[in-house]
Parts: sequence; structure tokens; C-alpha cells
Amino acid sequence: MMVTKADDTGVFTTEDVLLSLCQSVTGVLSAATMSEVRFSGMVQRISKTCLKPDIGCFVLFDGGFSGLVVINFSAAAAMELYHSYMVSMGLPKEELAISHTADEVSNVMGELMNQIVGHFTVKVGRELQTRITQNQPKMLALNKQVMLSVDTNLDHPESRRVTFFTAGNNIFYLELAMDKTEFIRLPHPQRGLQGTAYDTPLARSGSDTTGNQPVPVVTHEHDDLLASLGI
Repeated sequence: MMVTKADDTGVFTTEDVLLSLCQSVTGVLSAATMSEVRFSGMVQRISKTCLKPDIGCFVLFDGGFSGLVVINFSAAAAMELYHSYMVSMGLPKEELAISHTADEVSNVMGELMNQIVGHFTVKVGRELQTRITQNQPKMLALNKQVMLSVDTNLDHPESRRVTFFTAGNNIFYLELAMDKTEFIRLPHPQRGLQGTAYDTPLARSGSDTTGNQPVPVVTHEHDDLLASLGI
């Protein structure tokens, strides 16, 4: 599903980007685990993002806009998603890890996080006609007494938190911090942005409209020099 608006203003805000991210989370995890993952219809404004017990994962993205994605899994949620994913891959249950602190669990959750953000960056890049890149997700198993704040180099950050539910009603939380920004859709976007040649007289100047031979291109003696200078 693409980034969508509830109205016709054509303005995409932080909440629209967050909605797209939430859809990527539910889409990727539901497909990977072959079970339903859903998110709350309420969004919480928060002052900063934090890694919290029992498993915290974060990934930074940059490009057309910058931000930070954090997902904090409870032990029960992480183990449910891990077991469902591995079983869907054909592994027998008796060979799976039994503790959320096992390296195998962190590796699997990190891979799922990587798939989520990858799906999100492609989808948002296509809809908002920009490009964002991500770094490798970092995953930490945390003690209940430990809470880590993740600092970012954002100029005017906005932070949000959304609650997610697994098929077994275990809870995990997604937090998004990104620069306050708006994407405004132009009323008449150029077709070239969608990969189509510009439909203008200039674009058609290489040939006439009668099907005859192409019109010769006039060259100048200084063209080679200008091209070498990048002009």
C-alpha cells in the first residue's frame, strides 16, 4: 500500500510517513510469520526515542529526509515472531532458541527489521519521488533496568510512538523520529518524473510530425569544449 492522504490537499506530513511505516511493519511481519500483526489507531507524541527492554532495535535513514526508526519488543512478542517466522521457514520447533537473549533471536529480529525499513524506503521513495537510504539495523537485548536514548542529528525532530499487537496479543512499540517536513504535490507534475519522456516541442525536435527523416541537429565548433567542461 502506498502513502495515502485522507483529503485532497496533496500535502504529506510526518503522520503520513508514519502511517506508511506502520503499514510496512504489519505487511512484512504478517507475511514473514504467516500470522496477523496489527497496529493501534492511536499515535502518541513523545519527546525522544529510546531503546527499551526486552529487545530494542534501531535503524537510521537519510536522504530526501532524515530520521530514526526504533522498535522495542517485549520478550513474549519477540519470541512469538521469531518462532512463527522460523517455523514458516520449515525449521522444527525443537531446534529453535528458547530465550529472547539468544543471538539467533537477535539476528532474526534484525533481519526482519531490515526487511521492514527496506520495504518502507522503497515505498516512500516511489510515492514522494525522493530517495532515502538506511544503515544496518542494530539490535540489543536489554535488562529491565536499562533504557538507552538514541541521539540523532535532526534539526527540528518530531517523535511518535505506535503500539503494535501480534496474533497472540503480545505488544511491541514502534518509535519514529524525523525532521519536521512537508511534501507538497505539484498540481501538474512533469511526466518525466515517472520515467516518461517530456511531451514538449523540445522533446519532439529530433524528428518532424510527418514521419520523414529526423531534423538534423545543428552543431557548433565549441560544443566539444563545452561538453568537456560540463556545460
